[in-house]
Amino acid sequence: MIPVVHVITRLTMGGSSENTVSTIEALERAGYASTLALGPQSEPPIVEDARRRGCRVVEIDGLVREVSPARDVAAVLQLWRLFRRARPAIVHTHTSKAGFVGRLAAWLAGVPAVIHQPHGHIFYGYWRRPRTALFVALERMAAHWTDRIVTLTPREIDEHLERGIGRRRQYAVVPSGVPTAALRSAAPARADARASLGLPPEAYVIAGVGRFVPIKGFDLLVAALADVVARVPAAWVLLIGDGAERDALEAQARALGVADRLRVTGSVGDLIPLLAAADVLAAPSRNEGMGRVLVEAMALGLPVVGTRVGGIPDVIDDGECGLLVPPDDAASLAEALVELGCDVARRAKLAAAARPRAEAFSTAVAAAAMRKVYDGLLRTRRLPA
Repeated sequence: MIPVVHVITRLTMGGSSENTVSTIEALERAGYASTLALGPQSEPPIVEDARRRGCRVVEIDGLVREVSPARDVAAVLQLWRLFRRARPAIVHTHTSKAGFVGRLAAWLAGVPAVIHQPHGHIFYGYWRRPRTALFVALERMAAHWTDRIVTLTPREIDEHLERGIGRRRQYAVVPSGVPTAALRSAAPARADARASLGLPPEAYVIAGVGRFVPIKGFDLLVAALADVVARVPAAWVLLIGDGAERDALEAQARALGVADRLRVTGSVGDLIPLLAAADVLAAPSRNEGMGRVLVEAMALGLPVVGTRVGGIPDVIDDGECGLLVPPDDAASLAEALVELGCDVARRAKLAAAARPRAEAFSTAVAAAAMRKVYDGLLRTRRLPA
């Protein structure tokens, strides 16, 4: 077995964490013995799930999500000690913060090969220009300590290169793998899913899934709901998730007079029984690495209305398995949702194309692509097998 250490700031409910754990599972089967180093801000149920799935977990006290010079230096030192003790052939970092401190520690420890997987990026939609420019400069620096940068989609490569981060030969694309067949087999019938939520059988249900934070753009979906209900009276929005913006989103719905058409589930362990109730998934993100939930929805036969940001256009074939709209444009989002609410035949055509499109992002495809990255490093860096 070839020793590998993965580094992530925190394990929480979401695409980057699930992608990291599923990658470790696949690599373990391929002969790469992985340890997962993570910070104290992780969610205990998600960490326990990772352990049940075979992850060997090490907590790094200094590894936190926010910029904290003292704790960041402590994290580098703690990771350096871990790498010197474990002597991994490969260090694989995940997300921006863990990517910088982890790669710096790996370089200082003389780790033979380093992989970084940003799981998206922070180049727009998050902060003002000065802070974004600082993080871009740090990414440029860290690229010099990196053998491979693994992106979720081809567009993500271009967005890194446009900002002078690394060279094209450093990059590889590995999607966030989704167990498409397992999701379909576990999903209840739509009528049963709606009954469990108290939604009318004849409703036109638009789902939104994710953390309730500004980058996900759910305020745009609630803003669009008033227009959609006016033109498609059977419309409902089902928000699956939770977060800091929940109260604001519910207040926005009340102000627009559509609170009775908004259903918020709160955090859930398994979103599939809820997602199965929907007719369409709305992904109004202001930035998105790939959008794992897009693939989960398509695997269930849902067309997706998503914004033209990040990797979403690499997932959705516009007009084939879903529709793309401009970001920060509630009117365009409403128009697309109304179109699919009124034209049942078009919605069914997009849904039929969504299922096979989802297979391009399956766990089997992702595992094979990541195995190729790892095996390629073994050959080119002459790592001990």
